[in-house]
Amino acid sequence: MQRFQVRILTGSLLVKTDTMSKVCQLTGKRPAVGNNVSHSNRKTRRRFLPNLQSKRFFIPETGETVRLKLSTNAIKSINKLGVYAYLKKLERKGVSTGVKL
Repeated sequence: MQRFQVRILTGSLLVKTDTMSKVCQLTGKRPAVGNNVSHSNRKTRRRFLPNLQSKRFFIPETGETVRLKLSTNAIKSINKLGVYAYLKKLERKGVSTGVKL
């Protein structure tokens, strides 16, 4: 199910825009802001988006499959530690993951 936000522009024109979050569910990485700098050194604002991937993980300890929106950095950490150990580590740090263990 996709969520849309209706934005009113000039007059009676309505445009639907996608409002899905671009934030990693585990690391909290989010878009950063900066400048595009041209050859003439002219600066315009831009967003640096994190490399997010939607991935399903099976947690054998609970017998459940969870779908997470993760940065590639988080995926590498999960590959190294295992999904259950990584989620436990975040839980000890007090990070809300949205996954019940």
